[in-house]
Amino acid sequence: MSTPVNAGSRLDRLPIGPFHRRIMLLIGIGMFFDGFDIYIAGTVLSVTLKTGFSTLAQNAVFISATFVGMMLGSFGTGFLGDRYGRRFTYQFNLLLFGIASLAAAFSPNMAFLIACRFVMGVGLGAENVVGYSTMTEFVPARTRGKWLGFTTVCVVTGLPVALLIASVVVPQFGWRSMFVLGGVGALVVWYMRKSLPESPRWLEAVGRTAEAEALMQAIEKEAAQGQPLPAPSPVLPAPVSADLGTLFTAPLLSRMIVGAVCLITINTLLYGFVTWLPVFFVKQGLSIATSFGYSLLMALGAPVGSAIGALTADRWGRKPTIIGASLVTVALGILYPMISDPILLPAVGFALTVPIYVLVALLFGIYIPELFPTEVRLRASGIVNTLGRGATIVTPFLVVSLFESRGVAGVMALMIGLLVVQIITVWALGIEPRHRSLEELKAEETAAPVLKEAS
Repeated sequence: MSTPVNAGSRLDRLPIGPFHRRIMLLIGIGMFFDGFDIYIAGTVLSVTLKTGFSTLAQNAVFISATFVGMMLGSFGTGFLGDRYGRRFTYQFNLLLFGIASLAAAFSPNMAFLIACRFVMGVGLGAENVVGYSTMTEFVPARTRGKWLGFTTVCVVTGLPVALLIASVVVPQFGWRSMFVLGGVGALVVWYMRKSLPESPRWLEAVGRTAEAEALMQAIEKEAAQGQPLPAPSPVLPAPVSADLGTLFTAPLLSRMIVGAVCLITINTLLYGFVTWLPVFFVKQGLSIATSFGYSLLMALGAPVGSAIGALTADRWGRKPTIIGASLVTVALGILYPMISDPILLPAVGFALTVPIYVLVALLFGIYIPELFPTEVRLRASGIVNTLGRGATIVTPFLVVSLFESRGVAGVMALMIGLLVVQIITVWALGIEPRHRSLEELKAEETAAPVLKEAS
């Protein structure tokens, strides 16, 4: 019988230093291009619509193809990541969407562009799952919320950067240049990330203890910088079955429900409202330049909101922050359709974007990966991400229908309804992982059935 490596406790006691910043840089820069490629949809589609390369219906198909790809990518990467490791999976998906993005730049028609976007979506969906989950397994429990939140900042910074670059590049070089930039950037990061190590937690969970021990010793040497390290906490005897059925029985089933509801809600907010803003503005009669300007101003709320989420998750807790940001979004969502003043519209839009991206940081980056044990983390995250992406396949068609019949107010009514469901679900079924190790949360999962049997 192999000696336990105790990778989790040994990682949690490490001081924050160059090792963590290197991991953050390598994961974060890849996640940035993930966000950049996701968010170029709004800027590209407004131009293809204006120039006649696409119709509004084709734009909806383009976005739906993205979600179908992301749904399949989220689902597939969960099984690949738990079976073959985090390192193999994040390199494969980054390469996939980098190549597909370059191919999209040479699309002869909208049908080919939609096909390329589907393949890009597969890579984008996979990157989102494996990037956050990998970061979760490296950073200490005491600051996990902050580090994961700032990983989200890397992703959402892709939104204002995409809009800013588009406002300069698209008028000069056309919409195809955006895909070239995203693809080249992704391939550069793919090469850089060859040095990113495997997760010691995963290596230990799958029984590769010799590799986990060797990697832990290398990490501890780098992190200690010649100083003595505090003793790790004792090993928690909390085995979790790696069988898929574990996710659909107590106590993990309730966490799966929370994850699914939250990701359906936040995906609909992002891809039913935020990414459609340039198109909404153009259809309301604004020029492409004005549309980009308004959208860029509102998009600045993305990194601001994600940074707020990163800084408050460890201080206030996950549940209070999620519920509070949801309530603020509901209030501003009610107000936003009533605004028509050209100064107030982007100002209130900016204020609305901030709490949406607080939720992005908490849900995508922090809360969902924490809910599940290492043995099934990527599969569980992949499945709930699949449900989130799958539900939003129909969102573009709903958005077009609601916008044409009731304007922005109709679109916001859908968002508000989902937010109310999210508030109730997190309050009733959610757990609070703040300052708790992943192994402690796993021990709680295994203790619940034992207590039930004893009673």
